[in-house]
Amino acid sequence: MCVGDYDWHYANGGNASECPLILLHGFTGSLRIWDDVAAVLSHAKHTIAVDLPGHGGTRAPDDVVAFRMQSVSEAFVDFVNSLGHTCIDLWGYSMGGRLALYVAMGNPGLVRNLILESASPGLSDREDRETRVAADAALADRIERDGMERFVAEWTAQPLFESQDRMEPKRRERARAIRLGNSARGLALSLRGMGTGSQEPLHERLESLRCPTLILNGALDSKFCAIGSAMRQKIPEARHRVIPDCGHAPHWENPRMSAHIVSELLDERPIAGTVDRGSVVTGRE
Repeated sequence: MCVGDYDWHYANGGNASECPLILLHGFTGSLRIWDDVAAVLSHAKHTIAVDLPGHGGTRAPDDVVAFRMQSVSEAFVDFVNSLGHTCIDLWGYSMGGRLALYVAMGNPGLVRNLILESASPGLSDREDRETRVAADAALADRIERDGMERFVAEWTAQPLFESQDRMEPKRRERARAIRLGNSARGLALSLRGMGTGSQEPLHERLESLRCPTLILNGALDSKFCAIGSAMRQKIPEARHRVIPDCGHAPHWENPRMSAHIVSELLDERPIAGTVDRGSVVTGRE
């Protein structure tokens, strides 16, 4: 769907509704990473999985300005409006979680429920942001210089994704294929524009967030569990769920449990079957 300067690629799941659950993937992903979650939720919820600019089939101007968090946030809201929705539930993972938080902050009347999976409000320290911007720029240069095969091998070798090494080979290959389906230029622009160091930090604005918020982490991802706990203390209507035996990507590593936990927040019919609920902390510490 062409809206302004952006051509959005998306996929619907479940039955159409006035307030769908929109799913935003992380860096190097695509809407296909949500297939299993959408399948679990299909009986109870209308889902819309979206390719973010620089990923999958979504096209944006070949200019880093179009990939800035503010630009993408505004373009995303225009896309949602073009679909005819004035109310959405929003689930964002990692980079998609940072975008989801940004959208919710800037559009309080649009987002009914917010799910932040392995996400952060940015980097509060200016020197940390500058260091990250430089590192992301260097990585973006390497992606364009060395190509996708080499980059994906380097990216997935990070300790952040170590827990996924235990997954069955077919599932690991599926994730690899999704990453390789992106373009070097698109990922480089996304990294330069939407990298953690490039975005406005939102720490001081978290207390103004009024929509019910679920912070979702994997127990094996200690760094983002700590970030999630810190966010929960600042967001008034926040709950924090930690899923056992998962790392940075619970929606991929355990889609059924992730979907079950999110369905509870959305007050939908619980997913059939017995599911380990994970640990939960509600409200402020």
